[in-house]
Amino acid sequence: MERIDAHQHLWRLARGDYRWLRADVPVLAAIHRDFEPADLAPLLQRHGVSKTVLVQAADSTAETDFMLELAAAHDWIGGVVGWVDISERSSIEALERWSREPKFKGIRPMLQDLPEDDWIATRPHAEVMACIAALGLRFDALVLPRHLESLLQFVRRHPALPVVIDHAAKPRLDEGWNAVWAHAWRRDMAALSAHPNVMCKFSGLLTETHGPEPLAAIRPAWDDLLRWFGPQRLMWGSDWPVLNLAADYGRWIALSDSLIGDLSAVERQRVRHDNARDFYGLDGSAT
Repeated sequence: MERIDAHQHLWRLARGDYRWLRADVPVLAAIHRDFEPADLAPLLQRHGVSKTVLVQAADSTAETDFMLELAAAHDWIGGVVGWVDISERSSIEALERWSREPKFKGIRPMLQDLPEDDWIATRPHAEVMACIAALGLRFDALVLPRHLESLLQFVRRHPALPVVIDHAAKPRLDEGWNAVWAHAWRRDMAALSAHPNVMCKFSGLLTETHGPEPLAAIRPAWDDLLRWFGPQRLMWGSDWPVLNLAADYGRWIALSDSLIGDLSAVERQRVRHDNARDFYGLDGSAT
């Protein structure tokens, strides 16, 4: 079955704008190196991945230019999700320039790294948001459980904007389902799922659990996501190469497929391929 990877990254450290990817953070050692198209292409071929969505990893417009250059050179990069400061009206110029690139599909503020948990509810500039809507762009929400209440306010304010929650908002699986985060995560994710313009990526969850039985840790999250969003609004992604902090590409495919495999053939096709294609308008498909 053909597969789209709805979430992956490429980076070149010498570019100098990956401020989070620091050499002095031991936990990041496995990914503190360049990851280029030649590193990913063999994995895509081995696992039947026909297209990917390349997502920003730095809060700079220069990185979006870099990603668009890579996308132009590699057919398997179907779309690019870049970065602009949506609180600044001056960002409109970059958005309009990038909109002339057919593979530019959306934007992602790095909300999880901002000091204000309510930034997405209070800071977006109205004219920038109007530009995003006029250009038909999508919005990737890189959030943690503590941001979900503010993201819900943002979604209510922009009911026509296609939004996807990256990595299911990174539920804190290592802390267990009786921890404080779990109730609020379930409450707010359920509320967000009630908005038909909101989708969710089934990605990034292996790096949220480090126990001996990752499938057992992830299954409750999958069951919740499936109940809330259904197979029509979930899309599979790898979060490679961040994934390498927990497992390799094939391991995540095998683990996630053990859950997705319980769906019907049509539903599996939607989660693994069709939803990402349609959401991002890959290969000319509509949003």
